[in-house]
Amino acid sequence: MSEAKLTVYGANWCGDCRRAKKFLGEQRIHYNWIDIEQQPEAQKIVEDYNEGKRIIPTILFPDGSILVEPSNAELAGKLGLQSKARLDYYDLIVIGSGPAGLTAALYAARDGQEVLVIEKSGLGGQAGITDRLDNFPGFPDGISGSDFAERLARQARKFGVEILQAQEVTGIRAEIESRYVSTTDGSEYGASAILITTGATYRRLNVPGEEALIGAGVHFCATCDGPFYKNQHVAVIGGGNSAAEESLFLTRFADKVTLLVRGEGLKTSPLVIDKLNEQPKIEILTHTTVQALHGDNALDAIEIHNSQTGQTTTLHPDGAFVFIGMSPNSGWLPPAIERDEHGFITTDKTLETSLAGVFAAGDVRAGATNQAASAAGEGATAALMIREYLKTV
Repeated sequence: MSEAKLTVYGANWCGDCRRAKKFLGEQRIHYNWIDIEQQPEAQKIVEDYNEGKRIIPTILFPDGSILVEPSNAELAGKLGLQSKARLDYYDLIVIGSGPAGLTAALYAARDGQEVLVIEKSGLGGQAGITDRLDNFPGFPDGISGSDFAERLARQARKFGVEILQAQEVTGIRAEIESRYVSTTDGSEYGASAILITTGATYRRLNVPGEEALIGAGVHFCATCDGPFYKNQHVAVIGGGNSAAEESLFLTRFADKVTLLVRGEGLKTSPLVIDKLNEQPKIEILTHTTVQALHGDNALDAIEIHNSQTGQTTTLHPDGAFVFIGMSPNSGWLPPAIERDEHGFITTDKTLETSLAGVFAAGDVRAGATNQAASAAGEGATAALMIREYLKTV
């Protein structure tokens, strides 16, 4: 975790503050969070910056400049993130910058193609926010997710890949031999082929109180938000490998981690279970479901139910991290691109979707294995299949 260089002054009840924090977290920009309601001296700082007005969020940058209630576009500009493409038309547009997307992009660019990658969040996808990759070939000592993402992006740029950040694709359309993507800023870019590598995101609990508390005590990324809970108590909700691994990671900061498991036990490797059992900071509660999250402006309590005893009790952690599975980032796609009953994109053996000239790879594709190494392999395969497709248009 690199040192935070920004300071965000705000309050947990402030919607714009939560949006700014979410944007910074997505872009993996580390920041110091100061709640002006918890620190009265911070209120005076905000008023001094704003000519006596208490306006939040007020964001202080290393050069001494500030942004007050900035839009995401203003934040992206201040942080130097490219959000406009250089060309109007490319050989290949890749949507998503995880291992599948960036591997495909560098393969295609190395082949001489003009390639544009569009990413709404931080580079590297889910791999980029993983604490450590220990099973990726070529890294016998492991590598942090952030370092892995930075190396992959640097390698892609080395071959001429153009990368847009803080930009979201909202639609795809076909026109004769061309395919076009539209983005949230109203731009449209064309290409001979498109590769969708938008991955998957963590599912939500969908219980009372969750939506209002996201970013105010409820989180989905331990790497992004774990450092805010130094010497505090956090809960982790989930029973799979992600929940187990993130619980171990959170012990670097928290004094206590309570792992809430719906079933009778964790579904992860024996090695990880051994690590959990050896960690005195971790408490595991099985047969436990979350009924509701409580708190006005910040998480105050978690209402839990034990399916064995029938007892409902309340926990009072300082924060909660949710890891209950993944949902594909495919809801924005047109009906012409077929998906299975769970929303994952279906493809043929060449990784082409039901819309000619549009391909898919990585975690968003039906049948993917949710592993960084296999995603990179699919990216390479997709690039080779797209090369053959481009010979026909």
